[in-house]
Formats: sequence, structure tokens, C-alpha cells
Amino acid sequence: MLWSLFKIVLFVVIVAALTLGAGYLMESSGGIQVTAGGVEFTLGPLQSVIAALVAVCAVWVFFKLFALLIATLRFINGDETAISRYFDRNRERKGFQALSEGLMALASGEGRLAMAKATKAEKYLHKPELTDLITAQAAEMTGDQKKAEEVYKRLVQNDATRFVGVRGLMKQKLNAGDTNTALKLAERAFAIKPKHEEVQDTLLRLQAQCADWTGARKTLNAKLKHGSLPRDVHKRRHAVLALSEAKDVLDDGKTIEAQEAAIAANKSSPDLIPAAAMAARSHIGQGRKKYAVRILKKAWQAQPHPDLAAAFAEIEPNESAVERLKRFKQLTAINPDHRETKLLLAELNLAAEDFPEARRSLGNLAENEPDTRVLAIAAAIERGEGASDAVVRGWLARALTAPRGPQWVCDKCKTIHGEWTPICSNCEAFDTLSWTTPPQSDTVLPAGAEMLPLIVGAIEDKSDEPPVADNVEIIDPDPVQDASPDPVAEDAEAQRPPQEKIA
Repeated sequence: MLWSLFKIVLFVVIVAALTLGAGYLMESSGGIQVTAGGVEFTLGPLQSVIAALVAVCAVWVFFKLFALLIATLRFINGDETAISRYFDRNRERKGFQALSEGLMALASGEGRLAMAKATKAEKYLHKPELTDLITAQAAEMTGDQKKAEEVYKRLVQNDATRFVGVRGLMKQKLNAGDTNTALKLAERAFAIKPKHEEVQDTLLRLQAQCADWTGARKTLNAKLKHGSLPRDVHKRRHAVLALSEAKDVLDDGKTIEAQEAAIAANKSSPDLIPAAAMAARSHIGQGRKKYAVRILKKAWQAQPHPDLAAAFAEIEPNESAVERLKRFKQLTAINPDHRETKLLLAELNLAAEDFPEARRSLGNLAENEPDTRVLAIAAAIERGEGASDAVVRGWLARALTAPRGPQWVCDKCKTIHGEWTPICSNCEAFDTLSWTTPPQSDTVLPAGAEMLPLIVGAIEDKSDEPPVADNVEIIDPDPVQDASPDPVAEDAEAQRPPQEKIA
């Protein structure tokens, strides 16, 4: 509305200025005298201006006619497109101007304007390989998926734009959740441009989701061949694919193939914890315990993990707690300062009922790195050493609000998984799970959660009081001095660190 009003006002101002100028020229004296062929022409000021404008138009028409004459001569000499090129120059100028305006509108986020400019450009240029790209992206921007799909299908029919059309349809199917069709389109796009990094990643992820491990390996090798993947990352992901294939073979009941695949995965990447545990179990199943010990020790050296300790325990499942503690020394001697090694030693000593040694093995983890597992072990140590129920319940209450400790966390979306998988269950990213401590939640705990140990201790003290019989009057021997214990003092005593109690 304001723009229309501005154009009207501008038009009125221009007309008024021209009228005022014409009136001024008519009232002024003088002019231009022109002599041609012995005839003298005298032009007034207004007539002089009109004559100048006519001369400019005549020159412009002359050059146009001259260019048309040149094009006609070229056509006569055999150039069949000379005249058509002459008339198409103006159309091309308008078409490219509309195309540039459409690109600017697309970059500015004006989808509908971009589609209108693309339609205008197509009218003048007749180059759908250019205008359809703008139309498809503008249709997606405005949410018109049907229109975008129609344009992408037209692009597929042209050799020059086939890859763009296939890629656009692939992304549409991915957004719609049609992974099967998206996988076929990704394979087709990969066949057209095998060096395209985005298509490689998409195809690898879809193949992993569909458990097409053979195809995923080919795609991974193509990424390595074309230089878009570092060799160390390729080595690890190759191991991940081998491990995933081993799991599928194991589910089918083909144990020999599963064992071979697990061992191959472990050889490709010895620090891959699930591969090491599965390879060790395959050796245990075949009676090759020394190979299992070697694999687990090498993996423990790279990164101690509870799954490795569980696989190490399966080597001798019927041994006593003392024998297991002795046998595990060859594992716990590696990385002795790692928190996982300390926790493993504490748990082994707990099983052997050597509670002082379990406390020494736990060290200061309960103070410096408290999590649910550490505090549960501390509570078990207190119970084993004969501490009161209030102290044990205090440790367990602390464990309720403590962090969970290291978990399988997706590096991309930070989703926590109960067990390792090659594909994140949330963002469906490939090989993004790492054994790490998830970020602490910002959720506010319920009011008084930090008082849980005191509350539990007070309940325990109250539960230990003897019941009072009915109709029995209790006489306070000293009404001035109350001999009953102070519950606050008892709660504070229950929360004292175990080291102070031993001292």
C-alpha cells in the first residue's frame, strides 16, 4: 500500500516537473538556428529539446536497424540462427535478470517470489536445467513437497541434472521416513557420483540401518579410495561393520561364522570393546583360553571396561572368589590407577569378603568421583564391616541422586544407550557411541533430596526404639535434663566419612 502510494506521488512530481520545464522553455527567448541546403531553420527552446530527443531516438533506431541488417546478411551467407539470435538477445536479458532476482529471493528466504521469478525466467530462457533448480528449492522452502517432487522428477530425466534430481528425491524420502526407497535412490546417486561425500555418508548410514553389511563395506572402501575418510577412521569403522555382521550371524545361530567375524573385527580394531569381548568369548567357546586372555588384556590396556571384566570372568566360571581375585591380578596389574581397575578390585575383594582391602582399593573415589556404582560399593563395604543400618542407608540414599557414571553415549545427540550398537537409536548416526560420562542433567532435584541420608538415618533410629505398652506412664527422672539422644547429632554421626569413623 505504501509502495503504491509512493509510486503515484512520484509520477505526479515527475509530470509536474516536466510541465514546469516545458512552460519555462516556451517563455524563454532565443533558440537554435540550423542551415541546411541554403535553407535556414530557427528552433525555439522547447523545439530544440524536442529535436534533441528525436535525434537520440533516431540514432538508437539506426543502430538497431544496422544490427538487423548485419544479422540478415549473416543469414543470407548461411548462418541460420543469426536473425533468431538478434531477436533473442532482449529475451535473454530479461530472462537472466529474472533468474538473478529468483536466486536473490531464494537466498533471502522468499520462496514464493523465487518460484514466480523462476517461472518468468523459464518463459524467456527456456532452460529448465536452471529454472527447475530454483523452483524445486523454493517449493521445499514453502512446504510444497508435491511440487518439489514433480520438479525433481523432471530433473532426473535430464542427463545434466540427473544427480541433482535423484539427490533431491532421496532427501525427500528420508524426511518422509521411507528408508527403503531412500536407500535405492542413494545407491543410484552413488553410482552417478561416487566421490560425493554427503551421498557416501547417507548411503553408509542407510545400509547400516538395513543391516546390509556387505554393501556398507563397499561404500566404506569407496570413501577411503576417494580420500574422504582418514585411514584410521576407516579401520575402526571396518571393525564396527565386521562386529555388526558377527552379531547378525550369531543371532542366526551360525556360530563358526560369528566367531570368525568377531575375531576379524577385533584384529581390525583391538580397542573396540564389544569386538574384543565377543572375540574373547568365541575363543572361550573353542577352548582357547590363552587367546581370550591375550585379547582382553590388550583391550584392557587400551581402555578398561566392565564388559571386558565380565568376559574375563567367563574364562573360569566355576572358580571361587579367592581364586578369581588371584587370577584377575594379571588384568588389574594393567592400568592400576584407572577408576575402572579400582572398582573392579573393590568388587573382587567384596566377593572375597576382604572388606578392608576393598576399602583400600576403592580409594578416594567416593569423595572425588562419586557415582551410583561407587556409592553402592561403599555401602556394601560399610555393611560388610558391620556398620549400622543408618550408615548403610545413608550411602544408598546418596546413590539415588548421584550421577550414573560412564555409559554408552552418542557423540552426536548425547543419547544414553544401555548397550553398544553401531547405530544410534535416536539420531541414527553410524559409529557415534563412546564410553564416557554423560553430561550432568540440569533437572532440579526434589526439595530436600540432599537431606535423604539424614532422613533415612532418623527413620532408622526411630525404628530401633522399643515399643511403649498401653496404659504405662513414663516418668522422667530428671525433668530438667533430657537424657534422650539428640537425633541431629546422630544424623551428623551417620554422615561422617568412613575414614573418620575408622580413625
